Amino acid sequence: MNKGTRVLSGTHFEMGNWACSEGALASGCNYVAGYPITPASEVANRLALRMPQVDGTFLQTEDEISAVCSAIGASWSGCKAMTVTSGPGISLMQENIGFAVATETPLVIIDVQRLGPSTGVPSVGLSGDIVQVARGSHGDYQIIALCPESPQEMFDFTIKCFNLAEKFRVPVFLMADGFIGHMREQIEIPATEQIRLEQRKIAEPADSVLMRQDFLDPEVAPMPVFGRGLKANVTSSCHDEHGMRNLSDPQVMHRYVTKPIEKIIQHRDQIIEVEEDGCDRAQTALVTYGSVSRAARSAAQLGKKEGLQIGTLRLLTCWPFPDEEVRRVAEKVDSILVLENNTGQLYPYIKAEAASRCKVDFMPPEILGQIHDPEHIVQYIKELQA
Repeated sequence: MNKGTRVLSGTHFEMGNWACSEGALASGCNYVAGYPITPASEVANRLALRMPQVDGTFLQTEDEISAVCSAIGASWSGCKAMTVTSGPGISLMQENIGFAVATETPLVIIDVQRLGPSTGVPSVGLSGDIVQVARGSHGDYQIIALCPESPQEMFDFTIKCFNLAEKFRVPVFLMADGFIGHMREQIEIPATEQIRLEQRKIAEPADSVLMRQDFLDPEVAPMPVFGRGLKANVTSSCHDEHGMRNLSDPQVMHRYVTKPIEKIIQHRDQIIEVEEDGCDRAQTALVTYGSVSRAARSAAQLGKKEGLQIGTLRLLTCWPFPDEEVRRVAEKVDSILVLENNTGQLYPYIKAEAASRCKVDFMPPEILGQIHDPEHIVQYIKELQA
């Protein structure tokens, strides 16, 4: 590998965390800050090696709070910035995730989730942070979160995360877990010219801050970048479209909360991705995301051999929540069975959209921290239909 090689095009047999690191490099990421934490450490280890080779920066901070703050600052200096952690680290980052939302900062956060709460079991994968990343900071806001199911998607979705972050000026999460992070499979990395990268819109110089709209634009305001001759007010306090702090005008307060939410919701069709298979002919649809999607797909194939009509709906995007997509599937089938690698974090959201249209059940893992057995899924469906 030569110094300066960002995209290692070709076929590799590597773990998901390695693929995530290479996806970040292929995305043009040039700043990463993090603190070692299992099961995400391989991402940091790989980037600590690779970043200097491509004139990028890797900073190991004293904790996760410093890591996310450092990445936010790097983003405002024009870097494509990222941090990586797992559950306890996400908990520490929450205040500054809210800061990134309020200041409309492009930022990628890799969350290789593990069994919790608290310290939990660092080496066991569990989708334990799904609701936390969307609701953990205070106030009303929207983020974007993608759920990979394979090492290949760890590479592909990391690039998508950077593209979405740059396009919509918002924190974007890659919601992996320890199973996917440590899984080893064949990975195809395309040639550099085949990788589409989204470029951030940069604000143009103006005579004054008040001549630019730097914030609160549902069509995404161009971002002022430090060091490029622009004066800008950047504050997490309530502010207007120019970044000017305002704590007294009700209309400004309203726009401060609602416009960044509209920025995501109005573009949901450009953000949300799902994979639907066989639901048009199914009696039961398995709704899944992340690592458990692999078990759901196997269960659907196994069930068909036993005469069951099973379809699958995989949520590649979990935030913003794919409400319309869930409703469409619910209108096609008699029942939905929700499978999650946790005790049911998205189940209430899915049930809220589908329950008036079909029966909705949740199947917990036989043992938390272990992926569902496809045969057990099929048996569970048989018992529900009996």
